[in-house]
Amino acid sequence: MTCTIIVGGQWGDEGKGKIVSYLCEKDNPSIIARGGVGPNAGHTVEVGDKKYGIRMVPTGFPNVNAKLAIGAGVLTDPEVLEKELEMLKDFNVAQRIILDSNSGVIELKHREMDKSNVHLSKEIGSTGTGCGPANVDRAMRTLKQAKDVESLQKYLGDVSKEVNTAIENNENVLIEGTQGALLSLFHGSYPYVTSKDTNASSFAADVGVGPTKIDEVIVVFKSYPTRVGEGPFPSEMTEEEAETLGVIEYGTVTGRRRRVGHFDYELAKKVCDLNGATQIALTCLDKYDTECYGMKKYEDLSDKSKEFIKIMEQKLGVKVTLISTGPELSQTIDIRNK
Repeated sequence: MTCTIIVGGQWGDEGKGKIVSYLCEKDNPSIIARGGVGPNAGHTVEVGDKKYGIRMVPTGFPNVNAKLAIGAGVLTDPEVLEKELEMLKDFNVAQRIILDSNSGVIELKHREMDKSNVHLSKEIGSTGTGCGPANVDRAMRTLKQAKDVESLQKYLGDVSKEVNTAIENNENVLIEGTQGALLSLFHGSYPYVTSKDTNASSFAADVGVGPTKIDEVIVVFKSYPTRVGEGPFPSEMTEEEAETLGVIEYGTVTGRRRRVGHFDYELAKKVCDLNGATQIALTCLDKYDTECYGMKKYEDLSDKSKEFIKIMEQKLGVKVTLISTGPELSQTIDIRNK
């Protein structure tokens, strides 16, 4: 049994949602806990022929046997949370969710401040969800907590206690982080970053787990990095080149077109070091090489893809154990135990 943290290895949008969904189905964790900033990160989860865009609920919600937790370090927008609980009622999410009593609460004033601040909205490219201003209030000790909001009372609990109890009982625990490591307030391309750290150690702290209890850190890299909004992007390609490769994407929260680049080994090595990565999950390999679409066995991959993976492992010093070759969960190559 293991406690595993999932981390985005670039600027977000790496396909963490699919990797989390796959692990939830394959490893059947007893609790799926969310760390990260708050509702400023969107994830798209596909269940059958339906797509769900979520910002608060852990993306592992399709596993109806697992408890779903939102850690104390995560900001909560009550309106967004309630909408998602209603949207996901067929999955019984409202009965399984545990919102930490100490989670900070985003209010209307935070969203308005976020959108009206020219530096944040225009220059930095904030999502306008109120996370930055709310984290300012949290640092000033003036922010409301979930336990102060009447409508949230029925969801409250002690996430740290729940997670640590599961670990002590030798159950599988999955901690899913949001955004990407390169958007970290401390280690990213400041000032074009989010309002807190977005690496494994912070995600563990968000849900109240000590570092010695973490068994695996899986960093998720997309075969071609993407970025929404402003900020440095060393390996960025032109929109025309991206279109030629068939890579046209839009952000889940903002709807803005994503900037696209070539895989950056130097930045990827930095991310692996920052997170103490024990495994790499590689997504969108089918976009890097269309011949690999839907492949389910490593030996069936093209020589081009195998060489890409080999170079990645050599330069980053971490084994690639999960490979996504399409949007469906079945289109995943799992070589964790090989």
